Amino acid sequence: MKIATYNVNGINGRLPVLLRWLDETKPDVACLQELKAPDEKFPEQAILDAGYHAIWHGQKSWNGVAILSRNSEIKELRRGLPGDPDDSHSRYIEALVNGVVIGCLYLPNGNPAPGPKFDYKLKWFERFTTHAAGLIQNDLPVVLCGDYNVIPTELDAYKPERWVEDALFRPETRSAFKNLIDQGWTDAIRKLYPTEIIYTFWDYFRKAYDRNAGLRIDHFLLNPKLEPLLISAGVDRHVRGWEKSSDHGPVWINVQI
Repeated sequence: MKIATYNVNGINGRLPVLLRWLDETKPDVACLQELKAPDEKFPEQAILDAGYHAIWHGQKSWNGVAILSRNSEIKELRRGLPGDPDDSHSRYIEALVNGVVIGCLYLPNGNPAPGPKFDYKLKWFERFTTHAAGLIQNDLPVVLCGDYNVIPTELDAYKPERWVEDALFRPETRSAFKNLIDQGWTDAIRKLYPTEIIYTFWDYFRKAYDRNAGLRIDHFLLNPKLEPLLISAGVDRHVRGWEKSSDHGPVWINVQI
């Protein structure tokens, strides 16, 4: 079973890129972030025509997450992150697909930091960690994937010294990610490639993609039921080089389900 995550950076504006990638790589499940579209503007028919069913949680101009499935039924389990009834951001959706619980998330960026946006990031992270503490005990395989907006270590950033004050790399952010991992989650990319330079995001400025001046901020976390079933993982880096592509590359894992 191939599960992918992809921050599309505007699903309607970059729909040709998304459809091309789906046709080329054919993931069984694709988790999307940053749809930048309200629910009624989600391109459901185009996704169906591509061979995928979908559930989504949209938001006008910002945020938005979706889960696509090629062959298996999608059973929605949760729409929105629990813990704050006043939070209107569309950043989390959870479903059961082919016996695997899949949480798709778009964690807040948090910049500028310090400030209200960074405070919101840390509070959202705390709520997410609380929710994850329940999921990790699930008798089913669980994966939490998406754009975490977290640079976990210096290995995960080109010239990490330039990111010291950024919300993605501040000590508070990395500490929150470590607290999440310490529940017993496995970082799939680092399990298979513990010392390799692997990036999932390249800025649009200063020819970052051409220079491979990137960040690893899109992650797969696996619970103990799924971790032994991990076969392979990677980044479809070349997709970032397509015309009018997102600044993220799709990331994927293969698991023996």
